[in-house]
Parts: sequence; C-alpha cells; structure tokens
Amino acid sequence: MDMLHLVQVFLLGLLEGLTEFIPVSSTGHLVLAGHFLGFSDPGGAFKIAIQLGAILAVCLAYRQKLTTVTVGVLRGEPEARRFVIAVLLGFLPAMAVGVLVYKKIKELLENPWGVAWALVIGGLAILLIERLVKQARHHRVEDFSAGLALRIGVMQCLAMFPGVSRSGATIMGALLMGVDRRAATEYSFFLAIPTMAAATVYDLYQQRAMLSLDNAVSIAIGFLVAFAAALAVVKSLVAFVSRHGFGPFAWYRIILGSVALICLALGN
Repeated sequence: MDMLHLVQVFLLGLLEGLTEFIPVSSTGHLVLAGHFLGFSDPGGAFKIAIQLGAILAVCLAYRQKLTTVTVGVLRGEPEARRFVIAVLLGFLPAMAVGVLVYKKIKELLENPWGVAWALVIGGLAILLIERLVKQARHHRVEDFSAGLALRIGVMQCLAMFPGVSRSGATIMGALLMGVDRRAATEYSFFLAIPTMAAATVYDLYQQRAMLSLDNAVSIAIGFLVAFAAALAVVKSLVAFVSRHGFGPFAWYRIILGSVALICLALGN
C-alpha cells in the first residue's frame, strides 16, 4: 500500500468518525472530499468497516446504559421497556422510507452541488431552530411518548438527502418538539445504533458479490481510525452542546457549503 493510499484511507476513516454524530453530515463530507481531493471509496467493504467503527464507538461509550437497559428489559422493568420502545419507534420511519426511496434519492442528489446547498440551508435551519427553541418539556428518553419518538423518527428521514445529516435532522427535530439538548443529542446516539446497523446490513447484502478481504490493511486502518474519532466525539459532544449549543456547527456548515459552492462555480 503506497503512502498516498494510506493517507486517503486514514482521512476517510477520520472524516467518518468525526462527522457521523455531529450535525454536519458525514456523507456530505465524503462526497466533497471525493470531488475536491480526488478521494474515492477504496471499496464496499471499506465503507462498511468505517460505519461499523462508528457504531462500535457509540456502543462502547454508552455500554453502561445499554447494559442497564438490557438487564432491565429482561427483568420486565417498565422504564427500560419504554426506552427500547422509544428507540425502536424512532427507527421505524427511516427503515420504512429507506427501503422504498433511499437508493433513488441518493442517485439523484449525491453530488457536490446538492451537498453544498444542503450544508448551507441546514446551517441556516440550525441557527433558526436555536432561536425558536425556548423551553424544554422532555428531559429523558425513557419519558418519550410513542408519538414523540415517531415524529422524531420522521425527522430523521430528512437525512436521506445527502448533506442534511442524520444526527442533525434527529437533534433539531427533537429540539423543535420540546426535547432538551442533552436528551436530544443522546437520543440521536441511541437512534444511530439500529439505523446505522440496518444500513450496514443492507450494504452488505447489496454488495455481497463484490466483498472481499483483498484490502484488509485498508479496512483495518479505516475501522480503527473511524472508531477512535467517533469515540472522542461521542464522549465530548453532550458536554459541548450543553455549554455552546449547536451554533458553532451551523456556522461551520454555512462556511464549508459556501466555499464549496464558490469552488464549484469557478469550475474547481
């Protein structure tokens, strides 16, 4: 493996890990990296590996919570059962819509222009929502009603448009519905587990004929880098947004999207 390929693998894994759980769109970053830097997916197995690395990071960071919930469900504890139901109901809309239209949306809109506009518009939307949200009414995932979980799940479906951001759609949707920042951010983490796991399984099935371990070193590096970066983000994000809100991510989106639009207009 030459040095250029090693750098590409490292940076793609880093991009996935750093951006998957913050509201800036990991897909959007990978699309722009591919266009402006000439990066390309080293293979279907590589994409699956970095997604798995991000999923594992959430599971590790919240292992105590997940263990408590699992034990609670086995014991028939109502609070644990409500938590699981809230996550599953939030996941259902994305599963249903994804099966029906995700591939078509991705084919039509996964391009640099669409991503750049989505980054800018999404950033403006975050700034607006931050101003609109005043008083939180929901503070724990365990207390989410079935209707609230489903509505947030519907908002997550907006992330099927490249550049929108899965975590961004989930968190902003939750804030609009009266969930506080901490609970909204943590819910986006928990909702990521079944959502990303399902997407990974679907990718495995779709690419089963092309999967191989020929690039085992690239796959291992991408997995480890994505895992480490995602773990750092997950461990620090709740504290960050509790102090600073989501405005910094909004301005980052607007600046990145605007620069991308200017570069695209200049023909770069």
